[in-house]
Amino acid sequence: MKHALLAVADRISASLNIVAQAMVLILIASMLYEVVARYIFGAPTLWAFDIAYMSTGVLFVLGAAQALREDAHVRIDFLSSRMPKRVRGAIDGLAFLVVLFPVFVWLASIAGQRAWRAWMTGEVEHVSPWAPLMWPFYSALAIGLSALALQLFAEGLRALTDPRDDDSFKIET
Repeated sequence: MKHALLAVADRISASLNIVAQAMVLILIASMLYEVVARYIFGAPTLWAFDIAYMSTGVLFVLGAAQALREDAHVRIDFLSSRMPKRVRGAIDGLAFLVVLFPVFVWLASIAGQRAWRAWMTGEVEHVSPWAPLMWPFYSALAIGLSALALQLFAEGLRALTDPRDDDSFKIET
């Protein structure tokens, strides 16, 4: 059961990471188009700013779970790297399961409610002349935050049951 949950969390994170990589391509293409339209043709777009902030936000939130899975988030570990493997695992596990997991479940819930409300009301971005619909953006945020919460749960279980070796802080002699 535990292995199945961990595998599902890992697959979801990896899949959303592929979508995040596609968002990079969308961001690059839209910015290149905007630069050409603005500076070569003198015809700036209405949508470039909205695409830039939405694709950047989606890129980061969808890639966060995979970054956690690969232990790629920045951490300050000058103390924990000197602790025994089991103690370090217990601290990480409790931090992930007791502190971070509930917070990200709560944030995902808020994002999901916001996406649903935007869908029901047809909410658009009010400060944008393009006025894009907001539910796709909010939905992507809710999905990414949910995946991050699931990956936090999985990494918390891993840290408690089978802590990682940490060789990131070795003093060369």
